[in-house]
Amino acid sequence: MTTTIGLVVNPAAGRDIRRLTGGASVSNNYAKRRTAGCVLAGLTLVDDAEVLVMPDNAGLAGRIVDGAPDEIGVEFVDMTVTASGQDSRTAAAHFAEHADAVVVLGGDGTTRDVAQTIDDVPVVSISTGTNNVVPTPVDGTVAGAAAALVGSGAIPAAEATTRHGTIEVDVVRSEETTVIRGLATVGVLDRPFVGTRAILDPSDIVGGVVSRSSPAEIGLSGIAGGLVTHRPDEPGGVGFRLARGGESGATSPATTVRAITVPGRLSTVDVAEHRVLDDGEGYAFEVDRGVISVDGEREREVRNGTVRLRPVSDGPRLVDVEAVLERAADGGRFRLG
Repeated sequence: MTTTIGLVVNPAAGRDIRRLTGGASVSNNYAKRRTAGCVLAGLTLVDDAEVLVMPDNAGLAGRIVDGAPDEIGVEFVDMTVTASGQDSRTAAAHFAEHADAVVVLGGDGTTRDVAQTIDDVPVVSISTGTNNVVPTPVDGTVAGAAAALVGSGAIPAAEATTRHGTIEVDVVRSEETTVIRGLATVGVLDRPFVGTRAILDPSDIVGGVVSRSSPAEIGLSGIAGGLVTHRPDEPGGVGFRLARGGESGATSPATTVRAITVPGRLSTVDVAEHRVLDDGEGYAFEVDRGVISVDGEREREVRNGTVRLRPVSDGPRLVDVEAVLERAADGGRFRLG
């Protein structure tokens, strides 16, 4: 039986301004191609594997296909390329119907785009972006092997995947409501316009909601993680509001925490309030003028509106790569005699 693996490689990931202003790592298209080549090599762990590759206008996917191992069938997804996040969403919608597992090379934004249309297909997410919370640095060969094992059913997905939470956002202005969806973090920024998409200055942050929090993470989830740890597969999330202009904005004094807000920067921030939120519980901000950030990038301007956020437990099914390979080894999958 053929095992079909979807492959998303975002040529735009890992190339934003944080590489010029901070300590963010660099992931150019050559590095992505090498990582994707390793993914394809890892897929040879199972017999009769085929790969569906998201096309792009940078020529990256073409070079990946040209360098594929002979024992793997590789073809492009038949789709229109827009050079935007829509490409990841379109490819993921195709994979939801035709793939047994998906490997994503990108950052939080790419994983979020895939998550919006991937349905229940297991996802292996490899970090090639900036400020990543969801994708992790992992060798492409290891990631490909894990995807092959889960996609083929050798390791049941139910035993080696976790359901990541998401964040639903309603931006309400007059009688108009705009719906946005985040994966790990959604923030409200005190900025008049989107400008550079990256969040560079923690003093711009008004507050937000995260579906996961840990002091080991960067950005909004790291700020919340200085107060409380919330695992990505736990229901609910954490809402918080920063103290601004010396005022706590709450009945209790502000709590000062240290957090890694961008690569290369350890910041001190005053948190006016924070609350662990149940699944679906709302957390709102009244915004005169500001910007909504989604998974580390400024996404939408807001004027004279209410921003309502709520964590929901309906995100992508993420593969625990290490758990998959350990289960495979325990079952003798790597023994030849």
